[in-house]
Amino acid sequence: MTMQGSGARTREAMRELSIVRDASLLIDGETILAIGTKDELMRTHAELIASAHIIDARGKVLMPGLIDCHTHLVHGGTREHEFQMRLEGKTYMDIMNAGGGIHATTAMTQQASFDELYDKAMHHLNTFLLHGVTTVEAKSGYGLNWETEQKQLRVAKKLHDTHAIDVVSTFMGAHAVPKQYKGNEDAFVDIILDMLPKVAEQQLAEFNDVFCEHGVFTPEQSRRILLEGKKYGLIPKIHADEIEPYDGAELAAEVGAISAEHLLVASDQGIDDLARASTIAVLLPGTAFFLQAPFARGRLMIDRGVAVAISTDFNPGSSPTISLPFIMNLACVNMGMTMEEVLVATTVNAAHAINRGDTLGTLEVGKQADVLLLNVANYKQLQYYYGMNHTHTVVKRGKIVVKSGGLV
Repeated sequence: MTMQGSGARTREAMRELSIVRDASLLIDGETILAIGTKDELMRTHAELIASAHIIDARGKVLMPGLIDCHTHLVHGGTREHEFQMRLEGKTYMDIMNAGGGIHATTAMTQQASFDELYDKAMHHLNTFLLHGVTTVEAKSGYGLNWETEQKQLRVAKKLHDTHAIDVVSTFMGAHAVPKQYKGNEDAFVDIILDMLPKVAEQQLAEFNDVFCEHGVFTPEQSRRILLEGKKYGLIPKIHADEIEPYDGAELAAEVGAISAEHLLVASDQGIDDLARASTIAVLLPGTAFFLQAPFARGRLMIDRGVAVAISTDFNPGSSPTISLPFIMNLACVNMGMTMEEVLVATTVNAAHAINRGDTLGTLEVGKQADVLLLNVANYKQLQYYYGMNHTHTVVKRGKIVVKSGGLV
């Protein structure tokens, strides 16, 4: 599956996988040099092939490396006890308002050292890689003060420099309101605004995200944060309409956000606005599954012309999973997406959701050689055999980093 073509996919184009049967792929350095049948490549590159390292892909599926475009990779601690609380009837906001949720992880992240956060996130990145993920977006947001937000972003930057996976950073200082600012939320908004130029000057992030939700940041506060970030070159993203309809999708379209994320209860108007603005909907079915919440209306969004991506939302509270293939299955079963659409949503559209569509997400000449070899007979088996890891080989920037299902 090459996924060839330009731009984020919408409507029927989300079912186009550009399959080449009995294909061969030739990599030179970090980029793709040629793709076609074995006979075609032998006619054009016989001398190079003669000295190349050959990976036997017979009976397997070759596709672009998976892209997880929404994670909270760098964080301290775990919150498994909250899972039991939810099973006993507590809601996400009940737990958060009682000092759990984001606030609990914030305290643990503030207390953790740089090295502790780095080692923990490195372990998680290794697991992502073993599941075929070659690029990950990582949000801050468990600091809620400059010292810890900066620490999270610096950990993510070092991970990008040292791990095989590309780590794309998002500043999310507006993830929650600290307890001491309850009733005086605008004062905390002012603190976030003061952080934005520092993030930009130190080149710690490419994107600026905000949790626009009742009891967190209002649409008006979110607008201020996102528009101020744009002044410093930070591209807007927004956690929108996750728990209550709150005009988050509409705001994402208004401010020109590259993506609106979650969207479990986005309005019809908001969905139409996203389509008109070409804002990508990043849907997170693992969160709905784990919180026992309604799933986002992925089928409707695609039918109305929204470019849809899907992601794990890996985080310690509402989606503690690293299996993007399992997330694909959830999207098929619970959001009405087809097997083809979820593959596009985790490659092409996910690349565009993090501004990497020119270099990642497809197998095309000149693009970065991020390649996934799956131990399945055809692409449909990836969702059919759910809850399993089918990764056989991962090539990242032209180098084999996973072989026979294990790290190299």
